[in-house]
Parts: sequence; C-alpha cells; structure tokens
Amino acid sequence: MGTHETHSTDSHSSLPTPTTPHGREALAAILAAPRTVLVALDFDGTLAPIVENPEDARPHPDALPALAELAPKVASVAVVTGRPAAVAVSNGGFAGVPGLERLTVLGHYGAERWDARTGTVSAPAPHPGVAAVRAELPAVLEAAGAWPGTWVEEKGRAVAVHTRRAEDPQAAFEALRRPLAGLAARHGLVVEPGRMVLELRPPGVDKGVALTEYVREIGAGAVLYAGDDLGDLPAFAAVEKLRSDGVPGLLVASGSSEVTELSERADLVVEGPAGVVGLLRALSDELR
Repeated sequence: MGTHETHSTDSHSSLPTPTTPHGREALAAILAAPRTVLVALDFDGTLAPIVENPEDARPHPDALPALAELAPKVASVAVVTGRPAAVAVSNGGFAGVPGLERLTVLGHYGAERWDARTGTVSAPAPHPGVAAVRAELPAVLEAAGAWPGTWVEEKGRAVAVHTRRAEDPQAAFEALRRPLAGLAARHGLVVEPGRMVLELRPPGVDKGVALTEYVREIGAGAVLYAGDDLGDLPAFAAVEKLRSDGVPGLLVASGSSEVTELSERADLVVEGPAGVVGLLRALSDELR
C-alpha cells in the first residue's frame, strides 16, 4: 500500500498526498478539525536516526522545533516508545521546550508515562519475570553460541539483546530468536523483534494498547501515527481498528530498507526522520 514516492495536492501543495483512501480521508479530517487531533510518534528511527549505540540517539536537529510549532495547534502530541520514559525525555530533550508544555511520553510501550505539565514519570511495579530473565540471560547467550558484538541493553522493565554490532547481524539475530523466546516464556515474558534487536518484556504491553488507551483518554477525533519498526505494527493495527470505529487515522512509515512491513501498510511513506520532520512542518504550515 505504501510507497516512497510522494505527491502534492493542488489545495495543499506542501503536504504529501497519502496513497490510500483511508489516508486521504484521515488527512482531510485532520485539516478540518485539528484541535481534535492526536499526533503520536515513535522515537528511534522516526524522530531520531538509528545509531549503533541507542544511548547516543538524539532527535533530528529540526524535530523539536517542528513539534513545538505543531503541538499548540492540535489536541495532543505524544511520543510512544519502547524506551523508559525518563530516558526518552532525556535523550529527546523534551523537557522545558516552549510549545511542548502539553507533551506526553508513553515509555516502555505505555507502561510508563511522562507528562510535560508535571515533569514526572508514573508507572506500576516492574514485572518480576524481568529480573529473572536478566539473571539467566548470560548463560542462555553463551549456550546459543559465540556471537561477538552482541550486547545487552538494560531497560528497567525489559531487557534487549542487540545484534547490530555483530559480524553478521542478521545471522546472530536469527540464531538467538528461539533460545530467547524460550527464556522469555519460562518467566512469563514475550520477545518483541525489532531492527537487529530482540526485546524481552511483559505481555499485554504494546504500542497499540498504549495508543488506544490514550486516544480514549483525550477523546481524539482523528489520529496521525508515525513509526519505523516492527514494534510499531501494534500501533498501526490500533489505528486500523480506530478507523473501523469511526475515528480517522493516518498511518505514516518512516521508511527503512531494514523493515518493509510498515511501508506496506502505511498510507504515507517518508524518508526517515528527515521526512517525518518535513511532514510535521508541512502539516503545521497548513494549520496556520
């Protein structure tokens, strides 16, 4: 469904035209009633370029200005990420930005929440299986074979195994899927695959659940969601369900050669974080 090509409409020349009827309907609804709109965005690969070390990830240089310009014109802007909320806020530089006083960060796939209004993170107690998995993980990785360059990211409410630095990242990724799935299952967790990363985390927590709950909380009349990775597929599914319930939704893929599933389901494909920023700015310009 998606395509890397973008086309302009006559009436909205700066905005790319969605390639699907659902997308065009959603864009029209967004432009018609922006004060009812939720703009929700993934962080890594969508607002921030993918980097070898996740700790080094920072937003595209123009991302914060674009968000700050758009946010006052819509109902809400939310960052929906697998990162801990506090880490996303720190790496994103979201705190104290004029124009983002109402920003919400849904971290750990919605298990944590940071609100710019209060500057605090709210969250339930961690799943006990995460600590058990963390303790057993070194032995499981060793038994799965030597994959130099593979490393473990501690995420508090989850544990992620990255293979991007391995000599053969895809081979390491495939070799570790089954043993990590077994480890997760023994402790009541699930494995979420991503771009050269396998994350072990509690079940029933995903971006789709987080997005749906937030849409209902604020009573959004339309939704724009942008993501780049497999972890964003539940959010895409949530938007598709919302559309069937009468809430228009625009699905945007931050294009990547590593993950094509989102592009195939998206209403609009843009070229990475720079393309996302361009879309946000074009949308903001139309809402003046």
